[in-house]
Amino acid sequence: MGMYCRSDICSQVKVYDLCVIRRRRAPEEQEEAERGLLDSAPFGSPECPAIKVPPARGSVFLARSPTGGPPLALSLPPATMVLNPVIGKLVNKRVVLASASPRRQEILTNVGLRFEVVPSWFKETLEKSSFAAPYEYAVETAKQKALEVANRMHLKHLRTPDVVIGADTIVTIEEQILEKPVDKQDAYRMLSRLSGKEHSVFTGVVIVHCSNKGNQLETEVTDFYEETKVKFSELSEELLWEYIHSGEPMDKAGGYGIQALGGMLVEYVHGDFLNVVGFPLNHFCKKLAELYYPPQKHSIHHTKHDSIPSVETFEILSDGECDSSDSVQLEDGKKLNMSGVGHNLVKCIKSTPNCNVPMESQNGVAENAAKFPSKLMCLLDGFRASKALFVACKLKIFDLLKDKGTMTTMEAADRLHTSACGTERLLDACTSLGLLEKTHQGYSNSELTNLYLVSNSEYSLHDYVLHCNERLWPLYTHLEAAVKEGASQNQRIFGRKVDDLFQGFYYQSTESKQQFMRAMHSISKLTARDLCTAFDLSKFQAACDLGGCTGALAYELVHLYPGMKVTVFDLPDVITSISSFQSSRQNADQLSFTAGDFFKDDLPEAELYILSRVLHDCSEEKTDTLLRKIAAACKPGNVLLVAETVLSEKRTSPARAVLQSLSMTEGKQRSGLEYKQLLEKHGFTDVQIKITGNLLDAILCYKKTSTHVT
Repeated sequence: MGMYCRSDICSQVKVYDLCVIRRRRAPEEQEEAERGLLDSAPFGSPECPAIKVPPARGSVFLARSPTGGPPLALSLPPATMVLNPVIGKLVNKRVVLASASPRRQEILTNVGLRFEVVPSWFKETLEKSSFAAPYEYAVETAKQKALEVANRMHLKHLRTPDVVIGADTIVTIEEQILEKPVDKQDAYRMLSRLSGKEHSVFTGVVIVHCSNKGNQLETEVTDFYEETKVKFSELSEELLWEYIHSGEPMDKAGGYGIQALGGMLVEYVHGDFLNVVGFPLNHFCKKLAELYYPPQKHSIHHTKHDSIPSVETFEILSDGECDSSDSVQLEDGKKLNMSGVGHNLVKCIKSTPNCNVPMESQNGVAENAAKFPSKLMCLLDGFRASKALFVACKLKIFDLLKDKGTMTTMEAADRLHTSACGTERLLDACTSLGLLEKTHQGYSNSELTNLYLVSNSEYSLHDYVLHCNERLWPLYTHLEAAVKEGASQNQRIFGRKVDDLFQGFYYQSTESKQQFMRAMHSISKLTARDLCTAFDLSKFQAACDLGGCTGALAYELVHLYPGMKVTVFDLPDVITSISSFQSSRQNADQLSFTAGDFFKDDLPEAELYILSRVLHDCSEEKTDTLLRKIAAACKPGNVLLVAETVLSEKRTSPARAVLQSLSMTEGKQRSGLEYKQLLEKHGFTDVQIKITGNLLDAILCYKKTSTHVT
């Protein structure tokens, strides 16, 4: 039990009369509080309509007595005193929090809100790409969580709640939503992506007012969202892995918890800190005030403080000062602007022109105070960084350092047969990019490099880097011509025009074929687990990976789903060259490799067909041909899994996919809506899209049948 604030005291104590001592109560104080020794009126009585404060988080206030007596002990947080009239509206209501998050529970408990916790059973399977902005996804998810709880309590529990609060917090970077990491490697990829960058944290909040009329549930829904900008410092490999090994990232969206160890990763926060923790308390309380006490013009004041932007403050009316009924106030409140405080701040910042602002220097001469365009400069230097990486991989510098450990410039130059001057500059460049570490003893690989750039590491991207250098770099060197002509520059660069990109270009020789297969193998190994776990595929016993190349994805499938058998179907030239890619992992006997052309030959029978990194390279005609064949091979209820990078609805992110489209192949990158329309056109239904946060996203759809229920 907590201590209660006497209403007669609260009405006479001014904010500047309070001396706050933030601490936990001593045991003897707690005992007295629980016996009610500091109370002179029962809780909930007209004489003391204040809110109960959870003892574990109580603060002691010493306030000057209005009668001049000794200081009075009040155990209420400051926010509770301000919000008492608003929270008081919920005291006699059945309030339910549709979330199992201990962080949200703590935030709401700390302001004295009494509530039940009923975790939602809503499966978060909304198609993210169908929302114009990330915050819309968060708001809709929160809404579905709250409504599911409201309906379940009404129908199954036979207890209709009065108010249900739902919330969903997401982390986004470059308009992509980051999920909770599935393992430590996923956490590493996620946190590496956030390192040194600013990202957004959105929380969508829904307040559902419920009523039972004639055994029918009626709901009034109010929603809003809050955005907070968070920037991470540049994270060293040591710090990053130390944090991952703590285990904290594994149950948190974005892979970090700002209120705990994750706070050491954060350089700054712009906006509501508690929003990043999981619940925008400030905005929530303002929304309650709008719903129950809509402000009138005379009660809005603009308060301005030094170095603080002008803000609107509300004089919260007491129960006696508001003569409107709750229902009328709620309807009025729903008409108010739903924009988040943080969102408005961002809009304000964006509206400020990015131009030169004259400032007075110390000697009185106007100076140019334009902000240094660091992001632009990074883009300008990007090609240098890429080429440094390409050359280091081609010279196998990372392999050398992995084998030999720390090496000096002269030792490396001697082994590489390169100049000392050039070697030193390249090693320093790689160090500046975080690929190497430099000490007085010499150079060594960073952990990132050992994981991904050493040619024989399990998840090595070494061969894909070489593919980028030798095949993609020349294409982008002639990007101007490609844009002017709207066509690929393969003929200009490589001296031949081909109708089939794979048969005529990548597979033109044994060497080029092997190089391409190694590059695709490295990408497949990196993305396989995320694709295989994006949806539950355990009910399928027979799968066929069309264009499955070396079988990297297939090996992961049979490893994760032991009851599944997978057929890899690819061109004869590919199937005859897979021996060097064979895996020794368990369940390898559940794989088979079949040669064929999926445009011309019959497809193997399967319950689950997979197309990974195929459609974006196909023309519209070839795409239609292939999807028609798959649809014809599918029985009702069979499934197609497509692995591609899904564009945002504006087609401007993720940047990697948008930039890839500049290679001007006959295919195209697509948004989630475009994939949905494409697949539905060919007889597939229940299209589900999962943004994995990896290089490839997952799209699952079912062969249409009138009896199929998902």
